[in-house]
Amino acid sequence: MKTLAKLPVTIVTGFLGSGKTTLLRHMLDNAQGRRIAVIVNEFGELGIDGEILKQCSIGCTEEEASGRVYELANGCLCCTVQEEFFPVMRELVARRGDLDHILIETSGLALPKPLVQAFQWPEIRSACTVDAVITVVDSPAVAAGTFAAFPDQVDAQRKLDPNLDHESPLHELFADQLASADLVILNKADLISPEDLARVRLEVAEELPPAVKVIEASSGRVPLDVLIGLGAGSEEHIDSRHSHHDHHHEGEDDHDHDAFDSISIELPQADESLLLDALTQLVVKHGILRVKGFAAIPNKPMRLLIQGVGTRFDKHFDRQWGAEEARTTRLVLIGQELDAVQLEAQLRAALSV
Repeated sequence: MKTLAKLPVTIVTGFLGSGKTTLLRHMLDNAQGRRIAVIVNEFGELGIDGEILKQCSIGCTEEEASGRVYELANGCLCCTVQEEFFPVMRELVARRGDLDHILIETSGLALPKPLVQAFQWPEIRSACTVDAVITVVDSPAVAAGTFAAFPDQVDAQRKLDPNLDHESPLHELFADQLASADLVILNKADLISPEDLARVRLEVAEELPPAVKVIEASSGRVPLDVLIGLGAGSEEHIDSRHSHHDHHHEGEDDHDHDAFDSISIELPQADESLLLDALTQLVVKHGILRVKGFAAIPNKPMRLLIQGVGTRFDKHFDRQWGAEEARTTRLVLIGQELDAVQLEAQLRAALSV
């Protein structure tokens, strides 16, 4: 009986809006016949990233593509590994003769170290290995010293003791994602000056072991051969990688990133310009970090995909509305101390719906 080789797994991590999903789409679109399974950890109540990924051309039917996208939809992977991750991996292990690679996109708020440590479990370790942890960095945000758009509301909840010399939650999370990396991608490199990019590279290097490579990219466009086949075996050395959150997994249940809220809002059809203006005002007023979702635009046969980081919004019509599909607008807002009722009321007032 033939012994199957260990199935390589690539873990893609990075802060909100850094470009993880875009990178995964690029990898799937350039799979070159590789049979790739995808696990998406969506921070929010809607499977938006999962739907985006299912639209990629990966050389199989839509039904088959849907079967290869596994969504973990209830938050941070470091808190849900035992409840959801293990059963999904067990299913993929059973199919590993039909697969060449697994891609895992973590939540923008997840810590990669506990996920990599899960690959030390005997049932997974015997069948899989972590080919690499890839950390995607939002270069313009790091150059600005914010790590993400509109971080002020996030950083406001520092520990109250003025005698404590501590970093902001965002910086700690950023550092921890780098601490677990085997490859770092300085994404959106085309959006900042060469001088700022050089400063970002130096700042990132301070958080990395010397052997970790740092490359630059625009819109996640990196050759697939650079991203997979690294053979890092990350599970073998992850315990020696120090992170700020190590103590949280030694008997403590709270995580700094638990303070983030994810609000789901459903609205009727809305004028495109009015909706984007209303969302921009909401982001500025409430310090919202991320907006993502789908909008129904009057007299438009296609669905409008919206993804926003701070006041920077990307949008495009992604597909036709189904004949039996309800034409509604569904949005997820991610931030801190968000009031769902208040946010929905303000959006409806701005849209007069």
